[in-house]
Amino acid sequence: MTQKVIIFDFDGTIADTVDALVVIANRLAVEFGYVQITQEELALLRNLTSREIIKYSGISLFKIPFLLKKVKSELKDKIHEFKPIPGIQEALVELQYQGYSLGIITSNSKENVTDFLKINELDNLFDFIYSGVTIFGKTTIINNVLRQKQLKPQSVIYVGDETRDIEASKKANIKVIAVTWGFNSPEVLAKQNPDFLIDQPSELLEVMKNVK
Repeated sequence: MTQKVIIFDFDGTIADTVDALVVIANRLAVEFGYVQITQEELALLRNLTSREIIKYSGISLFKIPFLLKKVKSELKDKIHEFKPIPGIQEALVELQYQGYSLGIITSNSKENVTDFLKINELDNLFDFIYSGVTIFGKTTIINNVLRQKQLKPQSVIYVGDETRDIEASKKANIKVIAVTWGFNSPEVLAKQNPDFLIDQPSELLEVMKNVK
């Protein structure tokens, strides 16, 4: 049997960084020409897709790669403050024990992710980490990983907290588990029709039992 590979998003899926990202985004608003996010607006944004959020913010697409670079730089200074999503460590340990190969694909920097994993004693759980700047999704990076690792799409499943994770996975023809503990709301995630929608990290174990 082909070994199953589970690829995780990082921010909001493994690491509890969503609130910090909002604070950083607000601090950079003037520099990059978009409006700061109020708590009321944050509730609205959670119900929008990634494309809708960019349109709503009014930020120039040209500026987004520079914004992402600045955000990653600011996250580096705070990486020691972040904690794993409650329950995710236990789920990851059990999945590895059951023989799954675990990896990460993120638009955060590999350095930030590696530091976080070491600080929180999660670094021995992952076989690979791929980082890339993506605006709308991670399809290209997913396809690159499949090619480099010589993985068949049917042996891979992706876990993420945003609509763009679902979109990218579908384009790459791999199954996707959407998680409700990150950025996007359960409602907007459900509208994107992920293969699975879960509310707790422990549910990952049950899902993987049922993946055909």
